[in-house]
Amino acid sequence: MLVLRLLNVVAPAYFLCISLVTFVLQIFVFIPSMFRDPSTTPLFSPALLHGALFLFLSANALGNYVLVIQSSPEDLGKDLNLGKGAEVADWLDGSRSPGSALPSTHFCRLCARVTQRHDHHCFFTGNCIGSRNMRNFIMFCLYTSLACLDSLVAGMAYISATLSMSFADPLAFLTLLPHSISQFFSGALLSSEMFVILMLYLWLGIGLACAGFCCHQMLLILRGQTRYQVRKGMVVRARPWRENLQEVFGKKWLLGLLIPVQNAQSSYRRQKEK
Repeated sequence: MLVLRLLNVVAPAYFLCISLVTFVLQIFVFIPSMFRDPSTTPLFSPALLHGALFLFLSANALGNYVLVIQSSPEDLGKDLNLGKGAEVADWLDGSRSPGSALPSTHFCRLCARVTQRHDHHCFFTGNCIGSRNMRNFIMFCLYTSLACLDSLVAGMAYISATLSMSFADPLAFLTLLPHSISQFFSGALLSSEMFVILMLYLWLGIGLACAGFCCHQMLLILRGQTRYQVRKGMVVRARPWRENLQEVFGKKWLLGLLIPVQNAQSSYRRQKEK
C-alpha cells in the first residue's frame, strides 16, 4: 500500500515533467528550426500551422487532465444503504452484498471513498475514474497520444536535419538508438541531440500506450461495461451502443472533442435530485 501511495504522488509529477519538456522542445527547438528566414515566412507556413496544431493538442490534453482531477467521483459512502452497523471498509473484502447498494460501486483504498461506476484508479492523475470524469479521461488519453505522435514527427524531422540522416528506411528508426548510444560515448554526438533521440522513443511509447488504452476504453463503453465490472465478472444489462455512448459523452459530445468541457452530472446525482 505504501508503494501504491508513493506511485500515486510520483506518477502525476512524472507526467507534468514530460509535458513541460515536450512543450519546451517543441516551442524553442523544433518549431524555430522550421523557420529558415523569418522575414520571408508566409502567414500560413508549415511551421506556424504545426505550432498551432501542437498548442491545440496540448491545450486539450492539459485541460482534460485538469478536469479529470477536478471532477472527482462522488463519495457515495454516506448515501449508500450499507446496512446496520456496516462500514465502508467492509467493501474491502467483499463481505457486503452488492444488492444492498447501487450497482458498479467500489471502495478505493487509495482514495478512501466509494465511487459510482468505478472503472479504475489512474495513478497519472492520482484519481479514480468513474461516471463523472470518464469522458474527460478518454479525451485526455486521446489528445495525449496525438500530442506525443506530433512531437515524434517533429523530433524526427529535427534529428533528420541536424544529423543529416534519412528515415526513408523503416529500419532507420529501430537502429537509431543503438547507433546514437555508441556515437554519444565516442564523443561524436552532443548530449542535447542524444536527449532528443531518447525523447523520440519515450513519445512513441506514451503515444501508443495512450492510443491503445483509449481504444480499449471505447470498446468497453460501447458494451456498457467498465474495467472493474470486467475484472469482477459482473453481468451488465444489454443496451444499444448509442445509449452507452450518450451516457458517457452526453449530447454535447462534439463540443467535448474540440475544447475541454466538464462532464455532465452522474446519473446517480440526477436520480437523487429528482
